[in-house]
Amino acid sequence: MSPSPNAMRRLARGFTLLELLVVLAIIATLVAVVAPSIFRNVGDAKTDAAKSQIEIFALALDAYRLDNDTYPTTADGLAALRVKPATGDIPRNWRGPYLRKDVPLDPWGRPYIYVAPGVENPTSYDLYTFGRDGKVGGSDEDADITSWGGAVQQ
Repeated sequence: MSPSPNAMRRLARGFTLLELLVVLAIIATLVAVVAPSIFRNVGDAKTDAAKSQIEIFALALDAYRLDNDTYPTTADGLAALRVKPATGDIPRNWRGPYLRKDVPLDPWGRPYIYVAPGVENPTSYDLYTFGRDGKVGGSDEDADITSWGGAVQQ
């Protein structure tokens, strides 16, 4: 026995406009609640990545110093960890490369700032990034990330 034409129309009909609006409202509410926590985690991950990279650079810089008795100059920069400097004070006992890969940019796409001798650390170096905003100071993802754990003084 086949269904009546009225029953077929009821079975074949789609969602009503009200049903679609309710579903869209539920989805929008979920996005509003979940999105901020997801984006906060992305910011935290970038900050953690910058801290980890600075720690890796510190290990490589210390190995460079053990071999050459000094840290690379500001002019040589972090590139001296990959390629032996050919100008200026050429290191006497360079045994690099001290990093396996090229020096990356910070998680926000800018180069890390390396100064030797440092302002904060006059007997070694200062290594830092300004965070997301690219400016001195800030908080959360905009905060400066430094090798000495303090604020950048300029």
